[in-house]
Formats: sequence, C-alpha cells, structure tokens
Amino acid sequence: MTGWILAVCLRIEAQTFSLEAVSDSLSRLVLTTDSTCDRWDLPYPVYQFQVGDIDGDGSIDAMVGVIKKTRFHREMGRRLFIFKNHRGRVRPLWMGSKLGGQLEDFRFVDGVVRALESTRDGKYVVSDYRWEEFGLIFAHFIEKNIKQKDQAYEKFLDNGIRPAD
Repeated sequence: MTGWILAVCLRIEAQTFSLEAVSDSLSRLVLTTDSTCDRWDLPYPVYQFQVGDIDGDGSIDAMVGVIKKTRFHREMGRRLFIFKNHRGRVRPLWMGSKLGGQLEDFRFVDGVVRALESTRDGKYVVSDYRWEEFGLIFAHFIEKNIKQKDQAYEKFLDNGIRPAD
C-alpha cells in the first residue's frame, strides 16, 4: 500500500520595528524583515516607543506615543498609535485619539497596554487596556486616585502590582 505524505513549508521571517528620529517633529517608524524594509513617517513629536504582540496574532506590533491634536480632541495631547506588519509593509492597526483619561505615558507589559492617565480633578490613575477585535478596551485599574505625579509613576513602573478592586 502506498502512503501519501503532505509537507507544508512555512517560512517565518524575522521582523524588527525601530524608530528613526529625523527632527524634533518628524520620526520614521521602520519595519525591517528578512526581505523588506518599509517606513512610515510620523510628523509629530514622539514621546514613547514600545513593541510587542498587542493583538495576539503572533506578530510583533509597534506602539508609538505621539503628541498631536485630533479631529475630536482639538487640544494638543499625548496619543497612542499602533502599527502592524502587513506583508512587509508598515500599516496602522489603531490610531487612538484618547483612552480613558488624559494619557501621560504608556508601556507594553504582560500583553496589555499599561497607561498612566491624569483625570479632570488633577489626580492620576494607572490602568490596563487590552486588545479586542478593533482596538483597545479598558481592562481594569491598577491604582486610582493618586494625588502626586511621582507616586503615580512609581505605580505605573512597578511590575509586581495587582489590579485594584
């Protein structure tokens, strides 16, 4: 009896996102793979850059914090943009205008975006946001009602903290 063997070849390319600073108000997000190099101009000041698999598809995404106005929020503010690798090209995955409060900083930790946000009453919160289908959604507070910015940054940077009730 003759048997059949089905072989599937899957080529997985290495990829790297990096950030090139061209000037104070122009940066380029660079995606380099084994066979391509693509760039995306960011004509805004950049305050943060993180990488990680935010949407759980097994591919590394780039999270870039920019300072800009938006159509819905006319004041200058810190925004979060997320980019993906689509066939060797940099493509936007999510171009957020706002999370819950006013974004002060963010970082990628344990598969979520951890955000330090200020509130209208002058306090700070540390929150986690997770990816769900189209974009980031609120997951939980790590800490609420923090009065001092330096204390808020300590909570934001602490890896051993657990969600607040």
